[in-house]
Amino acid sequence: MIYSITRKFPVTEKYGLVNQVNRCAISVVSNIAEGSGRTSAKDQAHFYQIAFSSIIELLTQLIIGNDLVYLSETDLNNARSLIEKISNKLNTLRKKCLEGLIR
Repeated sequence: MIYSITRKFPVTEKYGLVNQVNRCAISVVSNIAEGSGRTSAKDQAHFYQIAFSSIIELLTQLIIGNDLVYLSETDLNNARSLIEKISNKLNTLRKKCLEGLIR
């Protein structure tokens, strides 16, 4: 979804906002993967927290893209809805790790 959205951004943003938005999206899934490979709940929670931070950064950058009229309200709202669902799941996953329920 994110790569599809950023294809609509101007070419002048290729090495700016487009690059940063795409990197954030990759950071989210990469940190989830890295966290799931850790053996201690504390390490897992750490990587899930980084993923959560990246997804919040991603939302902020999409809002900036919308402010700059690179991104439609519809695309922003669709992304925001998905980001909200994912961030809630990440937050729950992190909390469960810290409670020692996931190892």
